[in-house]
Amino acid sequence: MVTQGQGLCQKPQGIIRAATFTRVADLLNFVGVAYEHIPDLDEAPGTFGLKVPRAFAERMRRADPDDPLLRQVLPRRAEHQSIAGYSEDPVADRSAERVPGLLVKYAGRALVVTTGACAIHCRYCFRRHFQYPSLGTHLEAILAAIAADQSLNEVILSGGDPLMLSDDRLAELIGRLSQIRQLKRLRIHSRVPVVWPERLNNRLAQILSGGRLTGILVIHANHPHELSETVCATLRDWRTLGLTLLNQSVLLKGVNDQIATLAELSERLFACGVLPYYLHALDRVAGSAHFAVEDTQAQSLIAGLRARLPGYLVPRLVREHPRAPAKQPFI
Repeated sequence: MVTQGQGLCQKPQGIIRAATFTRVADLLNFVGVAYEHIPDLDEAPGTFGLKVPRAFAERMRRADPDDPLLRQVLPRRAEHQSIAGYSEDPVADRSAERVPGLLVKYAGRALVVTTGACAIHCRYCFRRHFQYPSLGTHLEAILAAIAADQSLNEVILSGGDPLMLSDDRLAELIGRLSQIRQLKRLRIHSRVPVVWPERLNNRLAQILSGGRLTGILVIHANHPHELSETVCATLRDWRTLGLTLLNQSVLLKGVNDQIATLAELSERLFACGVLPYYLHALDRVAGSAHFAVEDTQAQSLIAGLRARLPGYLVPRLVREHPRAPAKQPFI
């Protein structure tokens, strides 16, 4: 369950908020879609509720119940079905937790779950059942665990979404991480630059690019319509700061499971100064099975992209297997 305002290194006032739709009726009214056009609509999604920034909703096609952006965020009754092979912890986050909020899965890298807050609730989220309230305030324990492991040279800030933390909270956290000598790189994984680009202010840019650690910003866009001109202009500006900009997508049925869509996404990303990095097979989290794309189709899509695009625009098709030493490529 994503619980806003809880997590590491923060008080409730340490979370920032955007103008957001939280009621299904309000979102559907805004995009001009009638209830009867979505027969499996879940009007009361419960603990993992609707959350969609207005800035993101403005990019949805009006009166289109099959809009790929709407499909990513609209709750469906299918989420309540129990499907074999789908679980609440599909990538074994819990077994990788060294202290609350610190995950170590791969050599040299540590992931800090900074907060349970997100700017948007994506219905396929692999941490939609993560026990964020159990994080408490464990900053000192996290920093001590990282400093004690000399094999670690890169820290990933994740969540929730780390860019939901205020500038002051991020500056505090990054400043403390910068004091750990063996660290070389700081990676930020965030959906915020895509769904709420106004968050990327000048002070945040200075915090992420002005420190000792080499900065990498990994954004999350699944469809070319997510990359508005405002988003692209912001990302291009941030590229000039010396940050490496990468994108991770999730392959989603009814959203981006077409060669033309994925090719357009890669081209659009590059125009924004971002390199396609990973195309993830869906993590089998409970409630997401209706987004699944068959492996054979996924492989066919990548083959089609390779025939159509230069190699640097073809993302790596991967799946995360619990307790594997790295993301596993398909082909």
